[in-house]
Amino acid sequence: MGSEIECYRGVVHPWLCDSMGHMTTRHYTAMFDDASYHLFAALGFTPDHLAAGIGLADVKMTTSFLAELNAGALVIVHGGVVRVGTKSMTAHYRMSNLHTGETAAELESVTAQFDLKARKAVPLLPEIRANAERRLAGAG
Repeated sequence: MGSEIECYRGVVHPWLCDSMGHMTTRHYTAMFDDASYHLFAALGFTPDHLAAGIGLADVKMTTSFLAELNAGALVIVHGGVVRVGTKSMTAHYRMSNLHTGETAAELESVTAQFDLKARKAVPLLPEIRANAERRLAGAG
């Protein structure tokens, strides 16, 4: 993968856990979603893009759950770009237990650049594409 950045830090609170005592899948998804905002910000996506009607839409997400996270665990997510297409890019995120260093989950997500008015995918903005390609190459 190209260069990874830290995208998220959080705590597994007891209310994020299910009846079996580990963090439930819905909260892994929320943490990865929060991480994606930081990755896209690092690629140059700003609130000004939203104001101009350009957004992002996740079109495919594949999550691998590798180790349990229990209440009290501190988590950190690193992410990076693994593919750049015409209208979308693919990112890989790795969630780790900060205390043990163990990888708890990984997510591969395909996200399209999205025209918020037309409600359809559009080509990646040139500056976003350029930044994503630099990160893909490991130079970012």
